Amino acid sequence: MSPLTLAGARTAVTVDPPVVLAPMAGVTNVPFRAVCRAFGGGLYVSEMVGARALVEADQHGAMALLRTDDGSLDAESDKAKLADELSGGRLRTMLRAAFAPDEPVRSLQLYAIDPDHMRDGVAVLAEYDLVDHIDLNFGCPAPKVTRMGGGAALPWRLGLFAELVEAAVSTAGGRPVTVKMRKGIDADHLTFIEAGRIARDLGVAAVTLHGRTAQDAYGGHADWDAIAALVDAIGDEVPVLGNGDIWQAADAVEMIARTGCAGVVVGRGCLGRPWLFGELEAALAGRPVPPPPNLGQVADTLLDHATKLVDHLGEAVAMRDIRKHTGWYLQGFELGKTLRGALRRVERLEEMAELLGTVDREAPMPESAVSMHRGHTHGPKPVRLPDGWLDSRDTHTRLPAAAGAVVSGG
Repeated sequence: MSPLTLAGARTAVTVDPPVVLAPMAGVTNVPFRAVCRAFGGGLYVSEMVGARALVEADQHGAMALLRTDDGSLDAESDKAKLADELSGGRLRTMLRAAFAPDEPVRSLQLYAIDPDHMRDGVAVLAEYDLVDHIDLNFGCPAPKVTRMGGGAALPWRLGLFAELVEAAVSTAGGRPVTVKMRKGIDADHLTFIEAGRIARDLGVAAVTLHGRTAQDAYGGHADWDAIAALVDAIGDEVPVLGNGDIWQAADAVEMIARTGCAGVVVGRGCLGRPWLFGELEAALAGRPVPPPPNLGQVADTLLDHATKLVDHLGEAVAMRDIRKHTGWYLQGFELGKTLRGALRRVERLEEMAELLGTVDREAPMPESAVSMHRGHTHGPKPVRLPDGWLDSRDTHTRLPAAAGAVVSGG
């Protein structure tokens, strides 16, 4: 399949194969992106970062610390300075906005509900040359986001949506800007066709559609027909990327064939399965898909992931963070309650290595585990919205200031 080009006014990003790692809160940090990149090509996007948080961090001098000659966070000296000089919240923001020196494309997802915050946040990224690509979050269904009018709720207000997109595109310094969104709030309040056309007309480089509404959350099956409808509406002028229910390489091939989308965005399917990116690269190039790894190979990848997390976050934080990944990596394997319980309580990297050293390395991955669902599975569920949110579509009224304080998705 042809590479994807994300073209900005001055620069372009080539995505080959046309596969994108979906931003996921608490997951798509520097170590996770590195583990995934080792298996295959694509575009690897950061966790969601709040534009307002970036501006506030810059006001405290944090962005100057983040920016080094190679555009990355220096592993020891700068992180030590950040830890000494910043509060916990600002430090977390900087870690979400950090990139490793060897990341070929620095791709960051940005969240804002106020056009001024959006403009100022993008200006910070451009001033310090921190990114090569910016993705805008209009798809998060988390109640803490939608109840403020953000995420998947925001495109209902078409005027505000347009202002936010225009603010990002006009301030990005010619870098490509993309939009990620859902079908709408619920089946009676769909927004994706109108929002897609607005984004196209304002100069975005691509639009990603997750084929669910906010009400759907992560339940049921993604509506790939909606992706096809968006391709028909804007696909000749702006690439449309499909997102939702890509658990194995065959799913991506089928989605592209059925919808005509220009590429795929992978979220939950790669949780505990970073080798999916290698499988996608092979499938989209028309090559045989590699067999799934055995338990020994899975254990090695898990330990590599944990090691990278320790380097990035320190052992105490990293070993708490890796626990959720451990469940995803080992899902479907017969390990026994004792070993699983010990891995859930692991506190030191050395301890994890010892525990993983006891597994049957030759055990094949069970067939049922290959497409086993991981991550969020809840839905449908009522969508929390601001009072009167559905009363009007075209208002440019700003949202409460508290809405911009959300810095992490669901």
